Amino acid sequence: MTVLYIVGAILVALMLWTQKMSRDANHTVPQVGKLHVVKGGAIHYLDMGPKDAQTLVMIHGLAGTLQHFTYALSDLLKDDYRLIIVDRPGCGYSERDSDSDAAFAVQARMIGEFLDDIGVENPVLVGHSLGGAVSLAMALDRPDKTAALALVAPLTHPVTVTATTFKGLEVASPKLRRVLGFTIAGPMTKLSTRIFLKEAFSPEPYPADFFERSGSALGLRPRGYIAASADMMVEREVSPSQNSRYADELRTPGGVLYGSGDALLPAGEQGRVMSEFGLFYEELEGRGHMLPFTAAAETADFIRRVAKMGAKDPVKNG
Repeated sequence: MTVLYIVGAILVALMLWTQKMSRDANHTVPQVGKLHVVKGGAIHYLDMGPKDAQTLVMIHGLAGTLQHFTYALSDLLKDDYRLIIVDRPGCGYSERDSDSDAAFAVQARMIGEFLDDIGVENPVLVGHSLGGAVSLAMALDRPDKTAALALVAPLTHPVTVTATTFKGLEVASPKLRRVLGFTIAGPMTKLSTRIFLKEAFSPEPYPADFFERSGSALGLRPRGYIAASADMMVEREVSPSQNSRYADELRTPGGVLYGSGDALLPAGEQGRVMSEFGLFYEELEGRGHMLPFTAAAETADFIRRVAKMGAKDPVKNG
């Protein structure tokens, strides 16, 4: 009985710690945009830049938030483009009703519905990491409503080896995800932050203010862990069927930008291979996975060149 009491006390302590971290996270990273309800959830978004300019829709990666783009990249683009920057469904302050809605096609449908509702037509999709997979799903399912694809270190094919950073997300059971999310996940993430950042940014150093300015504090909340785990596991199931469509159905122009030293996703397996399907490929020597942070100027230049490919009036919109 003594052991059970000790275990129970530890679990209660972890739950209380998690609750405190959730409150702190909401205070540290408050909701900055609007919330738009769609079937299956709601999309939290920022809308900035000239409303009559070419539109870029920016979609972040695994365990990220819209702040991954506002950290450095949006300031380089907002004077010339209308930027719609979203929290993916289930992430940040966006919502989704079910773990099964983590499927790329469902996330694509939810973001697409949101764009239709607010009257955005034929945007350029800027997808980073897993956001690249969602962008590709949108291009496949909404080819007439997608002007171009600017994919930054995108997930495009099934992952053969999971990065150490994300192994804690490999939880197949939705119930177990919630048990972990409300107890141990947040504290463990908090304690291992430096290890996570070192691998995510490798071979480059991570910014000293990353945790404060990137919105990552929201990942300490139970819902942040649950969403990231669901995203991770759905990728295993959905990615193979999606990439099998590229050869016959991917007709949207665009390009892929990768860092040669990416430690999370292999540049060749995930990036260079997309040249087979009509997307141009570029690589930044010695750069890692987090290009919107570490190579913002180069990433902005890449996006501008892709945007011209999807512009009706290249002179006006580029």
